[in-house]
Amino acid sequence: MTKNNNLYAIALITSLFFLWGVALNLNPILIPHLKKACELTDLQSSLVDSASYLAYFILPIPAALFMKRYGYKGGILLGLILFACGAFLFFPAAAVRNFAFFLSALFVLFSGAAFLETAANPYITVLGDPATATRRINFSQSFNGLAATLAPLIGGVFILSGKTLSPAQKAGMTPDQLNVYLNKEASSVQVPYLVIGLVVLTVAILIFRKPLPEIIEEDMETAEDEKRSLIQKILILLSKKQLRTGIIAQFFYVGAQAGVLGFFIRFSERAAGMEEKTAAAFLTAAAVGFMVGRFSGTYVMKFINPVKILATYSLINVFLLLLAVTLDAKFSVFALIGVAFFMSIMFPTIFSLSIRGLGSKTKLGSSLVIMGIVGGAIIPPIMGKVSDLSNIQYAYLVPIVCFLFIFYFAYRNLKVKKVEMVAAH
Repeated sequence: MTKNNNLYAIALITSLFFLWGVALNLNPILIPHLKKACELTDLQSSLVDSASYLAYFILPIPAALFMKRYGYKGGILLGLILFACGAFLFFPAAAVRNFAFFLSALFVLFSGAAFLETAANPYITVLGDPATATRRINFSQSFNGLAATLAPLIGGVFILSGKTLSPAQKAGMTPDQLNVYLNKEASSVQVPYLVIGLVVLTVAILIFRKPLPEIIEEDMETAEDEKRSLIQKILILLSKKQLRTGIIAQFFYVGAQAGVLGFFIRFSERAAGMEEKTAAAFLTAAAVGFMVGRFSGTYVMKFINPVKILATYSLINVFLLLLAVTLDAKFSVFALIGVAFFMSIMFPTIFSLSIRGLGSKTKLGSSLVIMGIVGGAIIPPIMGKVSDLSNIQYAYLVPIVCFLFIFYFAYRNLKVKKVEMVAAH
């Protein structure tokens, strides 16, 4: 590979970070939007996150096995095809306004994203000089942060109508009038996701037509390891408390992130009386805070032990969530924006701490930590159920439990002096 081709490969792989970042960060827009268009409860609307993160739970190990046989390029191409198919399925799902169809489309889309994420994080580190691997992954992760900022803004403009009917207004409409309104709401997702699908297909064509460097990975397994089945290897890894608690911490972190941001618009409407589009603008501010927190946190880690930062940020988020639950008006929304800032460094820090010292078992251990993302499928429905039984503010007591466990995980690792960030989500 020439230097130019290597740079071209880095650019293509970096675009993957942006693509799955856009899709994932449109979910906080989809949750209130589909709640309105499909007339859902808070619990039902939270299944948007469940369908998305369930794919991340199921696909990482099959993706790793697929790429072991067909290479990173084959895995990336399959991921992009699944991603595009899921995006295109939004068109017929909106046409029939069927929530189960939407969930199926999301599962297919994020099955593709799981392939991309499984491939991109390790692949970007081996594209080029090993000495600059950390800089390359930090550069690529910045586009993930950029996507997190742009997605709510784009969704707020092109998906949300800003028109929400009260129960009294619905009662005053004829069935045909209500049906027209709901169909119009549902159809607003068609063009944005059609564009996403076309962009993803374009990237797939570019990757298919251009050679990517083949990464030859040394098999570090011992002869004894090679004789073991996959289940046996997983059970041996799970016997390591460091990895086991790390997976649980990642479960709680992703669950908290999905819940805090997924219900952000709903929370802003209820707690602060905001209009839909105004709430989306504040969600964009939270996304900006997340990105700023990621960059500033990465910089501060040069001077302060990352584990101490993780512990401190966890406790700060517990305090901010208590404020969000007890305060009214915009103060509670500002508290949630603060939560977004302080949770920004948690995923890569937990990930890196979890896989420390795994040696030849690092790849499989990494897949297990990625599977902890299933927390995003479970915590939001719990919050949705609490909201349906009480109100959306009380639902934000649930992430407090999540951040308390993350503090426990950080406390157990306070003796660790050096942490190298190796992944982002």
